Amino acid sequence: MAMQATEQEVRGTFGERLAGFWRAASVPLMAILLAALIGAIILIISGANPIDAYAALFRGSFSNARAIGRTLEKATPLILAGLAVAFAFKGGLFNIGGQGQLLIGAIVAAALGFGLNGLPFIIHMPIALLGGALAGAFYASIAGALKAFTGAHEVITTIMLNFVAINITDFLSNGPWKDTGIVARTPAILETAAIPKWDSIPLGFFIAAAVAIIIWYLLFRTTLGFEIRTVGLNPNAAKYAGIRVARITILTMAISGLLAGMGGSIETLGVVGRFQPGFNIGLGFDGITIALLARTHPLGVIPAAILLGAMQAGSSQMQFDAKVSFEIIDVIQALILFFVSAEMIVRWILRIRGEGDGGVRLSSGWGQG
Repeated sequence: MAMQATEQEVRGTFGERLAGFWRAASVPLMAILLAALIGAIILIISGANPIDAYAALFRGSFSNARAIGRTLEKATPLILAGLAVAFAFKGGLFNIGGQGQLLIGAIVAAALGFGLNGLPFIIHMPIALLGGALAGAFYASIAGALKAFTGAHEVITTIMLNFVAINITDFLSNGPWKDTGIVARTPAILETAAIPKWDSIPLGFFIAAAVAIIIWYLLFRTTLGFEIRTVGLNPNAAKYAGIRVARITILTMAISGLLAGMGGSIETLGVVGRFQPGFNIGLGFDGITIALLARTHPLGVIPAAILLGAMQAGSSQMQFDAKVSFEIIDVIQALILFFVSAEMIVRWILRIRGEGDGGVRLSSGWGQG
């Protein structure tokens, strides 16, 4: 009888976990499906065959090793940008400044990549990677400090800091760190700073995936992660429990910026090979889409980033084979974001009753400390 009860408990626990997984995954999956269906209608209206278009999209992103490598290359900075937004969400913060933090990380990594001579790869590449990540952390901590000590809302401060970062990086790449020639860009990084590839597969993807696992462990298996999530749920209760809310707020933004800065570093060291304005446009903002699609779960960020990376990697093939405008990809991405954000619409379609802990709270109230 005891063994039977134990087996029933195991089955019950497995069933509960499976139901919980479905509740978490159903909304993003349905959002993707609805976006694909509406995208198909748009393709038909534009005169394209949606089956041919989606088949070409798949061929351009997963048909061979080179296509898969290109998809993972596109997904790598997106994983880290999504992690940056998702991590801030867990602390009750909406870090919309991932783009600026990514740019700062990218240009600092470039400066360390071309400026440090005579170092071996095993030292040079990690220094450039971590240097860019720490630059992003420092830049994001400015918004965290303003939030903690003055109550300035992080949405406003991070948006403003995005513009500051754009102008700083434009000045540096067209001024003191400018390469020879008329194009505004830094010199190419040294080979000892470059993140290598295994055949067509970028090593940077595995670095980003490992970071996602580390962030998951930090959030759900450590005391610090518990404090971050507690502050995110209720800063007043956290303060009453003895948690130093101001310190956690600054630290949360700093780690979020570190992740975004690392994404920019990997883009510089593993893809572009230098910093050039315009090459990183939109990566930080795509992180918001990825974080929402992943339901702010660090491990869910990986497949969400691969999905968007595949759409970006396969868009050229779709444009060439099916004569589809590149902007259709942006429309489908926007539809995915819309349906993930408009959770009530998807839950109504699925007839799923909302759970109290299933939603994504973007931030604390305006002006709240």
